[in-house]
Amino acid sequence: MTINKRLGEQTVKLENPPKIIATHSIVGPKEGEGPLSGYFDQVLSDDTYGEDSFEKAESQMMFTAISEAINKAHLKEKDINYLFSGDLLNQIISSSFAAREFSIPFFGLYGACSTMSESLSLASLIMDGGFAKYVVAATSSHFSSAERQFRFPLEYGSQRPKTAQWTVTGSGALVLGHEGNYPQITYVTTGKVKDFEQKNPNNMGAAMAPAAADTIAKHFKDTGRKPSDYDFIATGDLGVVGKELADKLIEELGYNIRGVHIDCGEMIFDNEKQNTDSGGSGCGCSAVVFTGYLYKKLMKKEIKRVLLVSTGALMSTTSSLQGETIPGIAHAVAIEMN
Repeated sequence: MTINKRLGEQTVKLENPPKIIATHSIVGPKEGEGPLSGYFDQVLSDDTYGEDSFEKAESQMMFTAISEAINKAHLKEKDINYLFSGDLLNQIISSSFAAREFSIPFFGLYGACSTMSESLSLASLIMDGGFAKYVVAATSSHFSSAERQFRFPLEYGSQRPKTAQWTVTGSGALVLGHEGNYPQITYVTTGKVKDFEQKNPNNMGAAMAPAAADTIAKHFKDTGRKPSDYDFIATGDLGVVGKELADKLIEELGYNIRGVHIDCGEMIFDNEKQNTDSGGSGCGCSAVVFTGYLYKKLMKKEIKRVLLVSTGALMSTTSSLQGETIPGIAHAVAIEMN
């Protein structure tokens, strides 16, 4: 007999909620100088990580995050049934090159900066369906590799507008299992692509805010929950500009989340002191803020319920050069500590 786990239009309620049994976060030097420094598991002193390119450094960071998360779970590589991961680079080379170092069945994903919630969503559904005992979800980004792919060569020294964001150098990985007293994933709300015809690649927050607002509102509508049911609603990387816009858009949809809304991109840097303009961005942004800051708070029971809403701008260098607009996406995952 089939059990209908769907709620409303876009949400699934997990009947066998998987638990996040271990995480690992690794960040670059600039992130290590920010306000969340004490929550990260590993801070690099050199953003090349001993490699001869930034791309190789990013892949090595992901390999480290995955390896350490598995070790913390007291598991072996052979215990992991699936690896879900993605990144920002062409052909998701950070993820696939890291995955080649493991003997784990691999799903490579691309959701731009929403990839942490996307990988966690799909990993959770696999676990809830009984198709795996242990799964790893991970993602990464690197300032230098992303900048020279999406905007300008680093040597160009371009002026950054105040709406711009600083791509986070970091990788986060987590292991899902079913046993133990750990935060569990209870709902997955899958986002729809939204496009409000924003074209400025230096204003990602404005491009992603409509998708964040839509997914959060749909989560409330589908589940019957309200903003006060969460200690934090954590968007991925809207930054200062995008966060304010998302709050206004969500109010137009009938919900006020200002009292519980935090944004990983706004939190990870001291924007004024570190000259990061509107804040952080990149796949690694929500990945390291969740696996570092939020997960530790859940484990200490300082907070009990988080809605993680990673946000992504679905652009490429080709689409921007052709004058295309920048569509946005956001996926929401409800994480609760009993």
